[in-house]
Amino acid sequence: MSKQGADTLPFVRPDVRAMSGYVPGEQPKGDRIIKLNTNENPYPPSPRALQAMTDAASDALRLYPDPMAGDLCERAAQLYGLEPDQVLAGNGSDEILMMILRACVGAGDRVVYPVPTYSLYETLVSICGGVVENVPFGDDFVLPVDALAALRGRVTFVCNPNAPSGTVTQLETLRALAPRLDGLLVVDEAYGDFGSVCATELIAEFPNVVVVRSFSKSFSLAGLRVGLGFGRAAVMRELLKVKDSYNLNRASIAAATAALEDIDWMRANVEKIRLTRERLRGALADLGYSSLPSETNFVLARRHGENQRAVYDALRQRGILVRYFATPELSDALRITVGTDEEIDALLAALKDICG
Repeated sequence: MSKQGADTLPFVRPDVRAMSGYVPGEQPKGDRIIKLNTNENPYPPSPRALQAMTDAASDALRLYPDPMAGDLCERAAQLYGLEPDQVLAGNGSDEILMMILRACVGAGDRVVYPVPTYSLYETLVSICGGVVENVPFGDDFVLPVDALAALRGRVTFVCNPNAPSGTVTQLETLRALAPRLDGLLVVDEAYGDFGSVCATELIAEFPNVVVVRSFSKSFSLAGLRVGLGFGRAAVMRELLKVKDSYNLNRASIAAATAALEDIDWMRANVEKIRLTRERLRGALADLGYSSLPSETNFVLARRHGENQRAVYDALRQRGILVRYFATPELSDALRITVGTDEEIDALLAALKDICG
């Protein structure tokens, strides 16, 4: 192969060569870092989940896992008031999103969502050859319903609560949006357990609603990669056609099932995070940062018109990681994961020193 051919990789799809891959938050090594950049839960998972994962590490690992994750889907169906055939398990909620796009979006099909939001959507749409249509949020991050409906996408994503703003769209607004769409409405509730809205009740009302949830944030199981999708049984059957055969391993299925059976453990951790979150918002205000009310496990702290890259770098030098987005819409903001009270105290002390 010529040097030119090797450089251009002609065997790779042109649209893949042209796209930018998703960049996850930094995952540093070492235990001297205060990690407030990827919205992980600072508290441990349920002891029952840990025990179930340990028990799954047996001779049975030589056998394939249940391809349907039946125990997990049945327990989730009970918890959310659905039937098991309305639940689909994925290798993280990101895989559920990918299944949806595989099943619904082909070359040139339009996918719609408001921005700024979860940036992985753009990457997944590009992989499928779809076309992204963005609708800007206003400064208040109120969902632009009319603009979203007018674009008539094959899929419309609503991250709720939204990342990175932390703001929530009420159920009545989603109920008004769903019947105005020709395609699927995907309500991404990765942070739903920290908020006040759950859209699963819309599934009975609208055939084009799918709700996605994650075990990474509220259940403290980010390392196991488990997510759930909820929708009409007919929709789930189509998504199953594009699912990887054995997409969840035995340990993940066992731990996630046990976590649902010990739901009070998760809820207690969520309540601690909520209390720390509100304390953090108040302290940030004292330091000159503004933030919208958050219903997630993070806060988007802004100094309007003041680029925060230097603050991000200064925190990093002190061993404190937060998330900085080098985009015009968010360059004056830092997204801060709600850690333990001790971690937040260290962050605030560093910010006070940095900001004078």
